[in-house]
Amino acid sequence: MGAFLPWCAFAAVILLVIHGGLCAEIIGGNEVKPHSRPFMAQIKGPKGDFCGGVLIKENWVLTAAHCKVEKSKVILGAHSLKKREKEQQTFKTAKWIRHPCYDPSTKENDIMLLQLQRRAKLNKAVKLISLPTSDDDPKPGTICTAAGWGTIANNLYKPPTALMEVNITVIKREICNNKYHYNGKPVITENMICAGAKNGGKDSCNGDSGGPLICNKELRGITSFGKPKRCGKADSPGVYTRLAGQYLEWIRKTIGGA
Repeated sequence: MGAFLPWCAFAAVILLVIHGGLCAEIIGGNEVKPHSRPFMAQIKGPKGDFCGGVLIKENWVLTAAHCKVEKSKVILGAHSLKKREKEQQTFKTAKWIRHPCYDPSTKENDIMLLQLQRRAKLNKAVKLISLPTSDDDPKPGTICTAAGWGTIANNLYKPPTALMEVNITVIKREICNNKYHYNGKPVITENMICAGAKNGGKDSCNGDSGGPLICNKELRGITSFGKPKRCGKADSPGVYTRLAGQYLEWIRKTIGGA
């Protein structure tokens, strides 16, 4: 962990500080074929808090650091949001490890690992998703997909009945940082991916936090944030934690042989 501290301190100096909650849901997407995304995880807190995640090892789930996971349960093998399905496996969390440099004000390093109390039984409905072998930065114009069980209506909590997925396009960071978009509040850094639709209507926003961003069939990011009450708007594309090399190294060191 100590190796990360100087970089954290440097990042804290160069990034702007903002306040206020930001949202993360599927807008303009479609229901996927049941159990066709077997790596997906539902993370449900005792007070109705909800996030997504992905299974990267039999007893480890990758999600977003801002998710409230204390006393949460993790459900694998789910398609429905509310119905119990025979494919589902439910777990308690043994521990949760936020990235040591996570900054809730700048949204930098919004990534976390959950260790399950026992190992999942892998089958057709529950499978691992591989970490990328490189930290390639998806080029602007790349078509990616985001998935989750978040609300499907902006400004209204309207959860879907089942897992949803949406195609979105990677946007230049310079565009996301300009005055017509985030205006540097927060700064969209190289550790983030900005993605949405040119004319709006497709996005990830509340309830999808921690879910995957998949580009060219590889896991490239984790759903992080968007503008509050602006989900799916052209000036408010979703922002994802990019699985940069430093994060991949941290993940591998953390989960090790556990």
